[in-house]
Amino acid sequence: MQTYQVRIYFEDTDCGGIVYHTNYIKYCERARSEMFFARRVQPYDGHCGFVVSSLEAKFHASARLGDVLEVRSRILHTRQSSVRMEQKIYRIYNGQNGTELTLRELIFSMEVVLAFVDTARQRVTKIPNAFLSLLQGV
Repeated sequence: MQTYQVRIYFEDTDCGGIVYHTNYIKYCERARSEMFFARRVQPYDGHCGFVVSSLEAKFHASARLGDVLEVRSRILHTRQSSVRMEQKIYRIYNGQNGTELTLRELIFSMEVVLAFVDTARQRVTKIPNAFLSLLQGV
């Protein structure tokens, strides 16, 4: 399992200080990129890279201005040209009252299927072995 943290700033929220719903998907995207960056690898190979094929999301609670969130990413299944992942976002610091949470609060979860695509040919292609090894280490 890979973890990534993000703090909620004004730019992430609506006028009520609540995180705008699409930002949770952005935080998950950043966490997926960090899997590669943390190993000093780019998340693409030439003109080939991962694209979201499908996702199913569930909003459990709202994050607010000042919160610190933790995105947890886990590979569920790899295939020759796709990867299925589970990503969950937990509140680990409550920005409203300034407390570190001992029990993490689940606020968002999703399953995402990523296809490896050759953008020049616009076709799904085989995931390079180096990427498969990296992902299976998560």
